[in-house]
Amino acid sequence: MTDTSARSFDAAFGAVAHVEGWMTEDQAKLLWQEASRCTAGDQIVEIGSFRGRSAVILARAAPGGVAVVAIDPHLGTDRGPQEITTTAQLGQSDHEAFTANLAAAGVAERVRHVRELSSAAHDQVTGAVDLLYIDGAHRYGPARADIVQWGGRVREGGTLLIHDSWSSIGVTLALLTTLVWSADWTYVGRAQSMTQYRRVPVRGRGRTKNVVRQLAELPWFARNVVIKALMVARLGRLTRLLGHDGETWPY
Repeated sequence: MTDTSARSFDAAFGAVAHVEGWMTEDQAKLLWQEASRCTAGDQIVEIGSFRGRSAVILARAAPGGVAVVAIDPHLGTDRGPQEITTTAQLGQSDHEAFTANLAAAGVAERVRHVRELSSAAHDQVTGAVDLLYIDGAHRYGPARADIVQWGGRVREGGTLLIHDSWSSIGVTLALLTTLVWSADWTYVGRAQSMTQYRRVPVRGRGRTKNVVRQLAELPWFARNVVIKALMVARLGRLTRLLGHDGETWPY
């Protein structure tokens, strides 16, 4: 990033320092970088906004004339690690916090919120998607549906970012049954658990290399699963043997 864009990023990341969520600084930089690449007329779609941490980064980075759509039903379910039950009151609290956080960051008018499940939001988003960020329900079925259905709307040359890849079992299984073997998506890499793909076809040896690069992430995935198992068993201190702090969920 240039000095100016770096300062802008620092200001944006500072604006969400207090916002609850699971997005590291490196992941925020990746979101910022990809949103900054968009041009007027492009469309950014985020699936899973929670309390607005990533939505603020995307909106602050997106140039003028770029549409930013945040899809989240705010039902109080699938909020974070091991939280899958629905609590309407908690969902409303998330919605109010999301709205307040966008306003505080000065991007309330830049983000169009679609308060629906991603599976029901297609008719409320028209046209192709230039940048798609998926951080919705992490169970296999919903995660796979988001990759297939929303990923299918990303234009050729567009970008797909997925949080909790090679970390969540459901998301990783969804990757293994969709993107890993695909000839339509090029794997760019990851920032911790946030993977980056470009909708650029891969053929021949390039496709083989593309598959191998993704499968090479499986040992890191296995490490994360072990860390989670130890934390659930209240043996977080043992995760230090794997280079983890023992307190934060790996993401």
